[in-house]
Amino acid sequence: MGLRLWIAALGMIGAGAAPAQDQALRGQLFPTGKLRVAIAVSPSASALYVLKDASAAAGYRGVSIDLGAAMAGRLGVAVEYVPYLASGEITQAADQNIWDVTFMPVDAERKKSVDFGKAYHLLQSTYLVAPGAAISTLAEVNREGVRIAGVANTATGRASAAASPKASVVTVAGVDEGVALMRAGRADAIALSRESLAGLLPQLPGARVLEGGFMNSTTAVAVPKGKPLALAWVSDFIEGAKASGGVRRALDAVGLTGSQVAPAGMEP
Repeated sequence: MGLRLWIAALGMIGAGAAPAQDQALRGQLFPTGKLRVAIAVSPSASALYVLKDASAAAGYRGVSIDLGAAMAGRLGVAVEYVPYLASGEITQAADQNIWDVTFMPVDAERKKSVDFGKAYHLLQSTYLVAPGAAISTLAEVNREGVRIAGVANTATGRASAAASPKASVVTVAGVDEGVALMRAGRADAIALSRESLAGLLPQLPGARVLEGGFMNSTTAVAVPKGKPLALAWVSDFIEGAKASGGVRRALDAVGLTGSQVAPAGMEP
């Protein structure tokens, strides 16, 4: 099906819309002729992070992969995945015309760099504490001498620094580096989403995920600033994916059966 018919089916452009409107959307959403989806790659899956998987057609597996592929299929264009270590790197590249759409946790600082569409996931971030660490609550992380591994320029990293100002932050480029620090005895806690931390437990025997959270937010679709037609289209797509069960299936496919899909119409 052609682009204009897909958009009309989603209620974005009426059947009598001028071709110029279609071209304007193309220019904002996939200016290179393919949909470039920015992804964050990690050893543990979440509503944001994807896994490397040589057996998968795209070479990756995860929620962002499934949503990006479905979005490109809806548009009738090819998909290209642009990998990064974390959402902070994706945000920093937002003005470089490297990617067209992404999926990431929402916070006020990030809204300065990207425009968020509708939320598709309810996010909670907390801490994974090292084996043998004398830490059992969120409050106990906020102590002098506690070393927190936090991924650079992420919503979770910023929230962790605000929640635990007495602790020391060890900034890492990606999740793999945080795991390596904890294995080496150089980090007492890792700050990440609850889903990501649960996936790391098998790699860090004896580590524990704390109850509660220092950040409660959402994960949402996002586009670079100044692309209102693209933003409206991807927001409608996410609402359709939630209503059809597509988001639920994408979460379940990587074992995130306990993750919560955001309610219909939820703003980021």
